[in-house]
Amino acid sequence: MPDLSPYCAYALERAPEDSDRLYHDRRYGFAPPAGEEGERYLFGLLLLEINQAGLGWSMILRKEENFRRAYSSFDVAAVAAYTDTDRQRLLQDAGIIRNRRKIDAAIENAGRILALQAEYGAFQLWLDAQHPLSLADWLGLFRKTFVFTGPEIVKEFLMSSSYLDGAHPEPCPLRKAAIASGAKWASS
Repeated sequence: MPDLSPYCAYALERAPEDSDRLYHDRRYGFAPPAGEEGERYLFGLLLLEINQAGLGWSMILRKEENFRRAYSSFDVAAVAAYTDTDRQRLLQDAGIIRNRRKIDAAIENAGRILALQAEYGAFQLWLDAQHPLSLADWLGLFRKTFVFTGPEIVKEFLMSSSYLDGAHPEPCPLRKAAIASGAKWASS
């Protein structure tokens, strides 16, 4: 499959029950759910992308349920209220990435998402209000709004959550399904 993106080619070679294959076929580049489920989904995705920095995505996907458990099912308000005791608990949790900067970023960004929710009604509505932007503009906005969000983290978060095209290039058989899901980039 020479015309596929490296990730699409890799995922499509995996068994149907493989975590990369499931993520590629059901979530990567698909529109996030609405409501509270969508808020948890987007925050969880940002948290996972931050934790992936310098590591392999396959490992992060294998640890996703550990992250969900450790970070209060990706409940933004709960994570924003974490204390030093919670930080210490996370630093001791072998099921997640025990990196102080990434843990601090998750907690800080949860607080920043709470502020966006207060102003826009939802993190997803804040993203919608910014869309469409070029990658360069998204990068600048994320740099001003969040912590630990470098160019690759932002690009992958936006592609994964459907705000930026690129998750499934034209030859990928999942491109049409991602568009049908309501991919944000396809509506711009």
